Amino acid sequence: MIQITLKRGEDKRIRGGHPWIFSNEILHVRGDRVPGAATEVYDYEGRFIGTGFYNPTSLIAVRLLSWVRVDIDSEAFYRDLIEKALHYRRSLYAGMESFRAVYSEGDFLPGLIVDKYGDYLAVQFLAQGMETRKELIVSALLDIFSPRGIVARNDVSVRKLEGLEEKVEVLYGDPPGVVEVEENGLRFRVDIMAGQKTGHFFDQKHNHLLLKGISEGRDILDCFCYTGSWGIHAASYGARSVTFLDVSERAIGLAGENAAINGLTTHMKFEVADAFDRLRSYKSEGRSFDLVVLDPPAFVKSRKVLKEAEKGYLTINRRAMELLREGGYLVTCSCSYHMGREMFRDLLAKAARLSGRRIRVIEARSQAPDHPVLLTVPETEYLKCVLLQAV
Repeated sequence: MIQITLKRGEDKRIRGGHPWIFSNEILHVRGDRVPGAATEVYDYEGRFIGTGFYNPTSLIAVRLLSWVRVDIDSEAFYRDLIEKALHYRRSLYAGMESFRAVYSEGDFLPGLIVDKYGDYLAVQFLAQGMETRKELIVSALLDIFSPRGIVARNDVSVRKLEGLEEKVEVLYGDPPGVVEVEENGLRFRVDIMAGQKTGHFFDQKHNHLLLKGISEGRDILDCFCYTGSWGIHAASYGARSVTFLDVSERAIGLAGENAAINGLTTHMKFEVADAFDRLRSYKSEGRSFDLVVLDPPAFVKSRKVLKEAEKGYLTINRRAMELLREGGYLVTCSCSYHMGREMFRDLLAKAARLSGRRIRVIEARSQAPDHPVLLTVPETEYLKCVLLQAV
């Protein structure tokens, strides 16, 4: 086992419960520097801090799994933590069969994501240490969930930072490309082999309920609609019309299928177009809406592009505000951690000024509780969802 000693004074944040140790915080490393190897961490005075795994190629050199000495190379270790994560979800969602079952640091398993889609699991191994222990983890998942299939959705760029390749692979069984899930009494077809992230955004399931009561009899625009979750919820709550907009033809196709399987009678229109361009052209056409939803993919994947991403958020929010009828609503989201809550709110205030509209905040929310937030790990809270009204 590798032994790592931290520089003087670099242990405070770690002892406080944050599991990441950065490469510039390490004084020296004893043992073979094998990526993914188990490691014990000590402070400058030689006092034990915790157990985790090491990756010399990553900026996050160590991810701690425990603040006591444990064997992180045993299946029992992972089975115990995954069972605890599942028990927590069962306490939240009695009878629900589709949800995020393991949320990385939020469940004390940094670098591991497990999404449950009924009888199938979609997993992500986002850290070298988890990739190294993939067989142990899959064995634990089979024992706990008895799934019909497991697919690894490792086609994410963050793996490059860990020295890992991006790929999709079937780890067990024969998962279908598309599965069906239920959310808030509605049905959605989800592509777990090629959809965004692992296929469905479980983090928004409670936020979709914001549309209840403000959608009835109204004209809705669902931008960056993906497979239509927001717009279909609005339709189920009695919207007069819903326009679905996404740049992906595949996503729009699934949104249409999802509308059909729910038997909704609301007038619907499906458009394949770039949201930035289409929002501008809607204004030039004199179009307006009672409710606009902006739920874009993450514009900010690192601090380096924060300024550029701010411009993107500012543009789409300003254009959306310009399209609102008097008393209309805007649901606007950011899933970028680096776009902080105060920064996002300030950006929305600037967008309101530029749009010439008077906007008030009705409610602000975060991610669903199957994405638990650790107070000592601010990175576990990333989603911002704000309901605004033009007055």
